[in-house]
Amino acid sequence: MFEISGEVQLSDVLFMGKINDLSFTIDDRIVVLIEHQSTINENVPLRLLMYIARVYEKIINRAKLYQRRLVTIPTPEFIVLYNGKEEYDNYKELRLSDAFKALEGLKLTKNNILPLELVVQVYNINHGRNPAILEKSKTLSSYTIFMEKIREYNKEKSLEESVKAAIKYCIGNDILKQFLKDHASEVLSMLTEEPSIDEIIAVRCEEVREEVREERNIAIARNLLVKGSTPEFVQEITGLDMEIIRGLNS
Repeated sequence: MFEISGEVQLSDVLFMGKINDLSFTIDDRIVVLIEHQSTINENVPLRLLMYIARVYEKIINRAKLYQRRLVTIPTPEFIVLYNGKEEYDNYKELRLSDAFKALEGLKLTKNNILPLELVVQVYNINHGRNPAILEKSKTLSSYTIFMEKIREYNKEKSLEESVKAAIKYCIGNDILKQFLKDHASEVLSMLTEEPSIDEIIAVRCEEVREEVREERNIAIARNLLVKGSTPEFVQEITGLDMEIIRGLNS
């Protein structure tokens, strides 16, 4: 069950530039992925599966995966905060297995445990929904009011004018007051500007290039170490962190 764990994290969730998701660790034991959704998207489990893999790649020394000892990882929890216009349940679980093909013919274990599963908890945080959750956090409750005011103004104004009016209203009524005073221009940009398809493709292409470069350099490093090269020489050739090189050499 999702519990509001702190105002700092929730405040951070409200402003994330052009990236609509957030991950962080709590006491080095859990990775929480929170994504705001204004539309119902049944592909969220698949998207978060690919995302969590990238998160683990960033926080784990890949070289340690080749050692015998078990590498422990933060336990993931996947959460979506839904604030769209369409009618939606207060709470719903989306499962990766819903997308599996030919599941009927799969040979399962005695407990019918799937070989891969990912469960996303979806909470409807529109005004008046899930009051028990909203009561736990003034920040999250205020956020729902802010979004509701944008929709209210958007019936007669443009989106940009609606966001500006909602910001003015909330500041005047002590709703996210300090946050909106400090980040009004960023919030306006975040809610009214979307990255172009070209920008999205460019970002992903660069990510792929970086992944390919790292894999190539690790392969080169492993080869050089097998041939007797020193870690210092390998680092000079590949540019890899010395910790990764030592891990490959252990």
